[in-house]
Amino acid sequence: MGFGSYDESEQQDQDNDIDEDAAVNVHENDHKGTVSFDSEASQDELLDKLDEIKNASDEE
Repeated sequence: MGFGSYDESEQQDQDNDIDEDAAVNVHENDHKGTVSFDSEASQDELLDKLDEIKNASDEE
């Protein structure tokens, strides 16, 4: 049993007019470098916050 008809003639000699200028450029916003984040919070405070976030998502 198949998943529908398949006509090989539809797959041959396709003439697609594609506007490449309107296409999405996935590399348009590529960035090279590093990211750093300074926080006033201590490591223990950050870990406690992480635990709160994890527990909140587990309750949903």
